[in-house]
Amino acid sequence: MLQQIEISKLDLRFEGHRLKNKEAEMKLLTSISENGIRDPLQGVESADMYVLLNGFKRYRCAKKLSISIVPYCNLVQGDTGTGIIELLRISNSKSLNILEQAKLIDELKSVYQMSTKDIADLLEKSKAWVSARTGIIKEISKNTMDKIMDGQFPIYAYMYILRSFIRMNKIRKEDIDEFVTLISGKDLSIRDIEILANGYFKGSEEIRNQIRDGNIKWSLKKLNQSISPDDDCTSIERRMLNDLGIIQKYMQRVSYSSGDKRFKNNSFFAQANLLSGGILRNMDIFQKSIKELHDRSRKA
Repeated sequence: MLQQIEISKLDLRFEGHRLKNKEAEMKLLTSISENGIRDPLQGVESADMYVLLNGFKRYRCAKKLSISIVPYCNLVQGDTGTGIIELLRISNSKSLNILEQAKLIDELKSVYQMSTKDIADLLEKSKAWVSARTGIIKEISKNTMDKIMDGQFPIYAYMYILRSFIRMNKIRKEDIDEFVTLISGKDLSIRDIEILANGYFKGSEEIRNQIRDGNIKWSLKKLNQSISPDDDCTSIERRMLNDLGIIQKYMQRVSYSSGDKRFKNNSFFAQANLLSGGILRNMDIFQKSIKELHDRSRKA
C-alpha cells in the first residue's frame, strides 16, 4: 500500500549494497525537481522505521532538494530478510547488477543463516546461480567492492577485464586492489581501463611505475602507441580492427542502457524485440568466432 512518510524515518543500512551512478543521479535530480518523485521508494517496515531496499537515488535526490515527505510502499510483509528475497525475486539483471545481487545474497547467508539451497528455492533459481554470486564476494576485496559500489570504478571493467587477469594470469587480489585504487575516480573509458590493465599487469616495470605515480595520460599515450596498427597491417586487417572497436563500444552501451525504465513506448518494444531476437539468433556463432579470433591472436 502506498504511503507518504517522513524521509527521516528511512533506515539506510543497505545503501552500500546498491551501486551509485552519478550521471543517472544527476538526470534523476532534474526530473524530480520538475515532476516530483513518481515511483515510490521500497523497503520493509521495522518497528517505527522503514528499512530502505530500493530507491536510494531517489532518497539522495530528495535530500538535496529538501523534500521531507516521500512516497513509499512495503515490498512485502515480514522481516528484512523476506524483503531482500522479494527484491531479488522481482528484479531482473538490469535493475540489480550482479554485484548488488551478490551483496544481498551474502547478507542472507551471513545475517539470516540461509543456505545456498534455501535461497535458490525461494528465488526459483539454480544453486549454481546463487553459488556464482557467493563466489564473487569471496573473490573481491572490500576496497575494490567499495570503489565499484561508490561509482568510482566501472563494474563492467571489473567483471569482464580484471577478472580475466585473475583467472588467466594468476594475478593476486592485492595487485587488483592496487590497480583499482590507482585509477578509480579518473572518469576513464572502459577501453582506456583495458589498455591500462594490460600495461599494468603484462607490461614493463616502467609502465607500472608511471601508473603508480599517477601519470595516467602519459601511460595511455605510450600504451596506445605500442598497440596502434602498424604500417604492415593490410586494409582488410585495419577494417577488422575498426569493426572490433565499434562492436566493443556498442556492446558496452547496450549493456548499460537496455534496462532503462524510460523505455515505455509499445512501438519501441516491438522494434527492440525484433532486433534483439535477430542478435540472439546469431549470438552463438558470433561468440564462437570471437573466441577463436581471441585465441588465435593471443598465440601470435
